[in-house]
Amino acid sequence: MSLTPEQTTALLRRRRAIFPKTYVDQPIEKAIIEEVLENANWAPTHKFTEPWRFRVFTGEARTRLGEHLAALYKANTPEAQFSEKKYEKNLHKPQRSGCIIAICMQRDPEERVPEWEEIAAVACAVQNMWLTCTAHGIGSYWSSANTLQRDPGLLNLQEGERCLGLFYMGYHNLPELPGKRGPIEEKVTWM
Repeated sequence: MSLTPEQTTALLRRRRAIFPKTYVDQPIEKAIIEEVLENANWAPTHKFTEPWRFRVFTGEARTRLGEHLAALYKANTPEAQFSEKKYEKNLHKPQRSGCIIAICMQRDPEERVPEWEEIAAVACAVQNMWLTCTAHGIGSYWSSANTLQRDPGLLNLQEGERCLGLFYMGYHNLPELPGKRGPIEEKVTWM
């Protein structure tokens, strides 16, 4: 089956960041999660380094992730800046999600390409994930997860691997949200 240009454009323009606080309690089928990951695997990659790596949290693993994120927040936040509300958000946000995928990057050990190209390839993989979620009516959101970058223990990162954030996924009941983009004419110079 081929998509028409109109269908492709519609999918691209429907993609939105849908946050976990709006997710409903509905599990995401494993087959859909696997499709999301397989589509990520088809992202462009220079020299076929395929730098994307994923850690998938479903079921009880979401609770462990929340406990770990909350503990990291508490351990890395000065007492004067600590917010009980933010602590609770870290604790419960994963449980509101049907699935959370840690977005990781494995640096090419031979360094055949600059690091920024591998980061860009991982970002392309995430865009594929986001579009697949959108097509399935699943909300998703890519969070930077700064605390995990400081403490990679939970993810069992390998040599040369780093976490680039968490990808939250969940069904929601939001109406289609309008997009916000400035005119393309302000961003293009024809040469």
